[in-house]
Amino acid sequence: MELLKKKIEAEGRVLSDAVLKVDSFLNHQIDPVLMQEIGKEFARLFKMDGVTKVLTLESSGIAPSVMTALELGVPVVFARKRKSLTLTDDLLTTTVYSFTKQESNEISVSNKFLQKSDRILVIDDFLANGQAALGLANLVEKAGAQMVGIGIVIEKSFQEGGEKLRKLGFKVESLAEIASLANGKVRFVNHRAEGMAI
Repeated sequence: MELLKKKIEAEGRVLSDAVLKVDSFLNHQIDPVLMQEIGKEFARLFKMDGVTKVLTLESSGIAPSVMTALELGVPVVFARKRKSLTLTDDLLTTTVYSFTKQESNEISVSNKFLQKSDRILVIDDFLANGQAALGLANLVEKAGAQMVGIGIVIEKSFQEGGEKLRKLGFKVESLAEIASLANGKVRFVNHRAEGMAI
């Protein structure tokens, strides 16, 4: 997605060989026009999959998920990382490890929002080691629902998450795939060079 790549090049900050900061448009301040385009692109990529709900993890996945769900005409459910006084009964829970924050979080969704009849699309802001997506997939499995795909705004293709998820049989669609963050520069995966369609 060229618009997203240009935004990353213009505003993304490389903090290390493994960390890209995009807080000016994705996971702190949000660019709503860009989010709308991201939602349209995810809706296009998954429109034939019969999605009934979009599932994400608070908080950075919420903006792209809402825009995607708006385009698909379905609700959004977000897994909570923090305990809520109102979220107490019939919870589906799993543990997710964050390499960026170096901590584990128990994430929860009320089982009344994920039904066996649901066809779930998972959306997240980043894919690195795949732990968040696997955690959300575990919640879908516990609900007895079907996971139809995973939409990722930015995939760090030099880390193992994408390959791991695809080997498990998940349909993974990433809007920007980063090949490297070495030497403070963002380099995108070039699908043309690999003989693949963009």
